[in-house]
Amino acid sequence: MESNDWSALQITLLGGFRLLAGGDQVAVSGGAERLLSFIALCGQSVPRALMAGRLWPDASERRAHASLRSALARLDGVGRRILDIGATDVRLSPAARVDVDEARALARRILDRTTPTAERDLSADAVVTLSADLLPGWYDDWVILEAEEWHRLRVHALEALVDDFIAAGRFADAVSAACLAVRAEPLRESAHAALIRAHLAEGNQAEALRDYQRCAGLLHAELRIRPSPRLRELVAGLRP
Repeated sequence: MESNDWSALQITLLGGFRLLAGGDQVAVSGGAERLLSFIALCGQSVPRALMAGRLWPDASERRAHASLRSALARLDGVGRRILDIGATDVRLSPAARVDVDEARALARRILDRTTPTAERDLSADAVVTLSADLLPGWYDDWVILEAEEWHRLRVHALEALVDDFIAAGRFADAVSAACLAVRAEPLRESAHAALIRAHLAEGNQAEALRDYQRCAGLLHAELRIRPSPRLRELVAGLRP
C-alpha cells in the first residue's frame, strides 16, 4: 500500500476491533486497540485531558497523562499514520473510515420514514451490518454506553427493514431481519411482531402462531406478563 493511500485505512469496531490497511489486517497491541477505539468513537478531535481521564480512570491525573504520552509514542506504522496528533488533542485522519459511523448512517437512513429505503440499503449486506454488536466483550464504561446506544439503534433499524422487505415481496429477507431483532432482544414485543408480520406475509400461519406462543412463554416466564393487545391482535384470527 502506498504511504499516502489514506482511503484504504479503516477501523472496524462492529464484531470486534480490527485495523485495516488496504484490506489487510494490521496487528496492534491491546493498549493501541483501546486508544484507537476511543478516538474512533468520539468522531472528532479529542482533548488529551479527556482521553487520559477516560482511558486511565483509576490513575492520578499526572500518571494518566504519562500513560497517554507513552501509548501515543509506542504507536508506529499504520497505527500512527491513521492519527493526527496535536499538542493538545488527537483525532483520526479525516480520510480514515470507521465502520460504526457508516453503520449508524445506514440505520438512520432506514429509519427515515419520509423517504423510501434506497435499493442499496434494502440488502442482505445491510442485515449483516445491523446484526453486529459494538466491541463485544469490552466492559469499559465508555464502550458500554456506545454499545448500548448502537444496540438500540440497530434493533429499531432491523424492525423497520422487515417492513421494507415485506413491501418489496422479499419475505425470506424479512424473516432473517426479524429473527436477528428477536435474537438481539428476546423480550421485545415489537421484534416478535415484526417476525409474525413477516411469517403472515409469506403465508406461514403456523410459523406466526409458533412465534407468538414463544413470545408469550418468554414474557410469562421472565416478567409474568401477557403479550400486549397489539401483539395478540396479530394472531387473533389464527387461534380458536
